[in-house]
Amino acid sequence: MPVGPFFADFLCREHNLIIELDGHSHDVAPDRDIYRDRFLNGAGYRVIHFQNVDVLGNVEGVIMAIRIALQDAPTPDPSRKREGGI
Repeated sequence: MPVGPFFADFLCREHNLIIELDGHSHDVAPDRDIYRDRFLNGAGYRVIHFQNVDVLGNVEGVIMAIRIALQDAPTPDPSRKREGGI
């Protein structure tokens, strides 16, 4: 998904969450990832990185980490009723 000049592996605009799967290309240019993450964080996104090997070998752990990240995220558009309004 395009985000500014970059592409996110997975993007949830509702929660401003980007999930990146890091393989070999991330190992050879770590400075690029730092620059990219700073840009994305500055644009209001939270970026979570997972190694490809973790996704392939521990998918349940990856899913749990994503669930935790979503629980920690603020509600994108809270309703007035839920927030105590009318």
